[in-house]
Amino acid sequence: MERIITAINPYRLDAGFLDNSFSCDIRRLQAGRKVRVVLMSNVRIIHGDCMAAMASMKDKEFELAIVDPPYGINWQGCFESGEVRRANGTIGRTSRKAFVKKQWDSVAPKQEYFDQLFRCSINQVIWGGNYFSLNPTRGVICWDKLQPFETFSAWEMAWTSFSYPAKIFRYDNKGFMNKDGRSIHPAQKPVALYKWLLTNYAKPGDKILDTHGGSCSSAIACDVMGFDATIYEIDADYYKAAVERFERHRQQTVLEFSA
Repeated sequence: MERIITAINPYRLDAGFLDNSFSCDIRRLQAGRKVRVVLMSNVRIIHGDCMAAMASMKDKEFELAIVDPPYGINWQGCFESGEVRRANGTIGRTSRKAFVKKQWDSVAPKQEYFDQLFRCSINQVIWGGNYFSLNPTRGVICWDKLQPFETFSAWEMAWTSFSYPAKIFRYDNKGFMNKDGRSIHPAQKPVALYKWLLTNYAKPGDKILDTHGGSCSSAIACDVMGFDATIYEIDADYYKAAVERFERHRQQTVLEFSA
């Protein structure tokens, strides 16, 4: 859905569609300038088991699966704010919050998961690819987190089905408190990372599958970029928090300016 709103003076917009919740830059538009307001979402966030869902999907139903399954390394992300040692030996502090202990990372997906994933999607981007028995690929992705703490991973790897040159995405994860604000999942990835993935690996009109939504950064990225996406999260707490996060995002209308 799209609405056109015209600025009737330098500090006010007509019809009340934009109010003080919008930035001053928008509300200071020159009189007579039009603002194109685009409301869109083809994103579905589903509370459920992806295995049961994939079993009922058609072959190659999705053009691209971008997934971040458990690595099976039993990393719970349960920690308190405090001192951490940087790679150069100096001491810093982290504002990482403590998460409730869950068993989400205790067991890696079985082969059945990958069989179903490859059956119902044409191409795949799989985070943690170095932990799984996947075919060799030259199209690996490195997310360089640009963080100085030796106790945190400096980068993370994704396996892809694409025969592309290996790529690097450099984005400061702020010692896990990324630029998206307060994290709701111990393995939360930034929206910017998913937007970069969609830009580099998805084509317009592609349907996107995410089997382990977690904080649903993928949902926000797909919504912003106009992709049809189906996202599953089995944990009730993470699902609730992710939906609330997505709804907050949706309340911020996507604006596209026209002269």
